[in-house]
Amino acid sequence: MKPTHLVGLALHSIRRNVGRSILTMLGVVIGVASVVVMVAIGMGAQAEIQARIDNLGTNMIIVTPGTSSRGGVSGGAGSMNRLTVDDAELLRREGQLLSAVTPVIFTRTRILQGGMNWFTTIYGVDTTYEQIRTWPVDSGRWFTAEELRSNRKVCLLGATVAGNLFPEGDPVGQSVRLRDVPFTVVGVLKAKGQTPEGSDQDDVILAPYTTVQTRLSGRQFIAQILASTWGKDDVPAAMEEVKVLMRESHDLSRGEDDDFEVKDQSQLGEAARGTTQVMTMLLSAIASVSLVVGGIGIMNIMLVSVTERTREIGIRRALGARRGDVLAQFLVESVVLSGLGGLVGAVLGVVITAVVGQVTGWATAVTTSSLALALAFSGGVGVFFGWYPARRAAALDVIDALRYQ
Repeated sequence: MKPTHLVGLALHSIRRNVGRSILTMLGVVIGVASVVVMVAIGMGAQAEIQARIDNLGTNMIIVTPGTSSRGGVSGGAGSMNRLTVDDAELLRREGQLLSAVTPVIFTRTRILQGGMNWFTTIYGVDTTYEQIRTWPVDSGRWFTAEELRSNRKVCLLGATVAGNLFPEGDPVGQSVRLRDVPFTVVGVLKAKGQTPEGSDQDDVILAPYTTVQTRLSGRQFIAQILASTWGKDDVPAAMEEVKVLMRESHDLSRGEDDDFEVKDQSQLGEAARGTTQVMTMLLSAIASVSLVVGGIGIMNIMLVSVTERTREIGIRRALGARRGDVLAQFLVESVVLSGLGGLVGAVLGVVITAVVGQVTGWATAVTTSSLALALAFSGGVGVFFGWYPARRAAALDVIDALRYQ
């Protein structure tokens, strides 16, 4: 029999029992819609995490202090700090794959402005920090290379700091005090929001590292060095280049361990992405249970249909239909029933996803691949659970089927 004829017979059989067919498809509809929604939420969460990682900086490489060990006892991460501004300068001069380098000096202090105060972190950085972190200003400007060289007391405020110290006015041009040292605000940074770990990136003040080191920190060693590459594909090779240059800068022999660590931003979000992927798979697996339940419902209804149409099957066989024709008829009917349920479920899933995203504000992402997978799975359910009823119909004896009342 032609496939189009088989599909026509299947649709005719479904129309004869519309109410029963709708109830049968309901399990598949719910299952497919659930899978589409769960995958969309999971994909949206992964996209949100990736966006936050990208928000940390473009093609960024992070050099941090290494780990010390005495008497077999580890001092923990960052316990061996030998990073200096000279290391950053060496990377800037010798790094062929590095587009920008900046030392980073941390210090926490209270900032005063009039009758307002706020406790925050001061980052002493180079002008290239703007490029590495992709962090433009919302108002004002970045400090200049000349202000960096001359240790000028200028700073940029993060959005959180600016909002707390200047709730009603523009901070640009105003004076603030950091440890009783007056600084002039030259700019306010654009809001970046939270990191994947949940810390507020905007609760920060940026100033020339020369000024911070001499006026606020007073330390020889620095917290970290940030660098960026010309492109994402350069990151692995650039990390190896940084390791070679850092070992050269610290005069480490071949047998000595690194006294520093080199990471990139993809490593920062790897655990978060892995957790999201596992949760997406788990939620999708739970949602798929309803598809299995829907498949069992299809199998039961098809068995009932075989029983009800036993005499019809006998007549068709007597008129020359082969066992394969009968098997194909009932199998196609099961697939059409499941496929229609899958189509309705996919549409319903897209609608529910849009509503969930609108109401909750969650990031969602319905992809063509997820819809295709859900529809393919629903078709597979029709084949799997329709095979037994179809075989049972094809195996009926012609004489017994004709005698069936």
